[in-house]
Amino acid sequence: MSDKEKQSAATGAPPGFRGPGRHMPTGPVVKAKNTKLTLLRLWNYLRKQKAGLIGVTVFTAISAVLMLTGPYLIGISIDRYIIPRDYNGLFVLCFVLLGVYVASSAFSWLQMHVMAAVSQHTVRDMRHDLFDKLQKLPIPYFDKTTHGELMSRTTNDMETVSNTLNQSMAQFINSVLTLVGVIIFMLVMDVRLTIVSMIIIPLVILTTKRVATYTRKFFSTQQKELGSLNGFIEETVSGQKVIKVYRREAKTLEQFKEKNWALRDVSKKAQIFAGVMGPSMNFINNLSFALIAGIGGWMALKEIVTIGIVVAFLNYSRQFSRPINELASQFNMLQSAIAGAERIFEVMDEVEEDDKREKRPALPQIQHSIEFEDVSFSYTNEDGQILKNVSFTVEKGQNIALVGPTGAGKTTIINLLTRFYDIEEGSIKVDGTDIKEWDRNSLRRRIGIVLQDAFLFSGSVMENIRYGRLDATDAEVRKAAEMANADSFIRKLPDGYASKLSADGGNLSQGQRQLITIARAILANPDILILDEATSSIDTRTERQIQEAMKTLMAGRTSFVIAHRLSTIREADVILVIKDGEIYERGNHDHLMEQKGFYYELQMNVANAQKAV
Repeated sequence: MSDKEKQSAATGAPPGFRGPGRHMPTGPVVKAKNTKLTLLRLWNYLRKQKAGLIGVTVFTAISAVLMLTGPYLIGISIDRYIIPRDYNGLFVLCFVLLGVYVASSAFSWLQMHVMAAVSQHTVRDMRHDLFDKLQKLPIPYFDKTTHGELMSRTTNDMETVSNTLNQSMAQFINSVLTLVGVIIFMLVMDVRLTIVSMIIIPLVILTTKRVATYTRKFFSTQQKELGSLNGFIEETVSGQKVIKVYRREAKTLEQFKEKNWALRDVSKKAQIFAGVMGPSMNFINNLSFALIAGIGGWMALKEIVTIGIVVAFLNYSRQFSRPINELASQFNMLQSAIAGAERIFEVMDEVEEDDKREKRPALPQIQHSIEFEDVSFSYTNEDGQILKNVSFTVEKGQNIALVGPTGAGKTTIINLLTRFYDIEEGSIKVDGTDIKEWDRNSLRRRIGIVLQDAFLFSGSVMENIRYGRLDATDAEVRKAAEMANADSFIRKLPDGYASKLSADGGNLSQGQRQLITIARAILANPDILILDEATSSIDTRTERQIQEAMKTLMAGRTSFVIAHRLSTIREADVILVIKDGEIYERGNHDHLMEQKGFYYELQMNVANAQKAV
């Protein structure tokens, strides 16, 4: 087995530049949550929208003041107009009251309109930073994190933050301003009834704190379970052929059921505790209303306060409890948003592939050689060493073939040359300088890769080939396709080079997809060419077409070829036979066949297998 196949068999990952464990479950992450730090980081994004936040605050304040003026005017209408039966004054005051409520609603609409823009701009910036971070993370991070988990963080968690900002931010500002405004109005009207109204505050704080402790824990676990379920679904959808061939539908359904029920259990607990908040607050609110009605009624009978003041206070008690209720209920959304934001920031805090503080020079065009000196490497401590003291030198323009059984370390050599992984021992040098001394991106610009599994992006054929060099002209793209013997079939497509490809080029054959990736590598015009089983998925006729293009492409370039087919490697300048992570034999084809060693046995096995077919 090749390294790629070994990883694929162990993890379910497609062959390619992957270390072990790509789809292996990562398990629950036990990590103390830092709510204050998360909120501070969210604020750093929000404060970029200063003008919008100021507008939201001003509109909310005006709306809240106008809304709070209503009960005050109602109290005045009772004392000055209803009891004295002054209908003219009452008629005028009713129009004033109508205008106040209409204006309050208008400013409330403006506040929501501006807040929607603020929240979406904030989430846009967060989403951009998260996606930008994903482009800078090293390959090992994607090996240990499932695609579903990453998708959950970029979609579900981001959407949770978006909804909370959009719905809760303005509501929070409104609740705070309303609460402060109610207290001021009540203090102006009567201090004693205000004190009665304040009795419920300690009870509200105690209830909210107790419930929030549980909701925070369950909402955080809910987000983790959701990410795990999404990862499983993504993996299952991608592997439908394997599932059906091995008849594992029932087993897969059982695994899904376990994950689905785990999500159900934690979501049920989260929603139950979230649902406790509403009834609890209603009970406390009704208790406050009863206290004000009873004590206020007694004070009115004793003529300590007027009836209008008592009525106004009863209205204010509702408005006093409403923002408290909203603040309490917002804790549920806030806990969920904090859990989601923390998961997003966890990705943003991952170590990037390169430290931007250390500027390294760009690798110039390769002039002489590539040298491996006593290179040893392992993907994880548990796997043991994949490569053991590997040493060899490749001169400029040489074609070197890597041959050996699956898992021997062939693809690992390529992973290290491209610096998808960094070696633990030894060194890899280009023109006598360790590749760690060069800028990583400039090193990769010198490398062109054609993998066994041709990967194409959604878009046109022209765009997929141009991916090798974005500044290439249409004529250069077509020339690259001609060299790869892809031009003839591309022209037969419905729209030629403008034909749109489905995800991963599903509307093309495997051979056609491979020819396009080869054209992409040709267009990149690299110093180093890597062919990792590039023709293993192509029929013999198509392979002959490619071989001619490859001869032209490899001329003057240093080429690394991983292949099992004899026709692919027999013309290599040097063949390295890799076994158990070590170079077992080296030489050209004729020399190794004369030795009748391990390479000879491999070729005989291949030849016998072909005869049997």
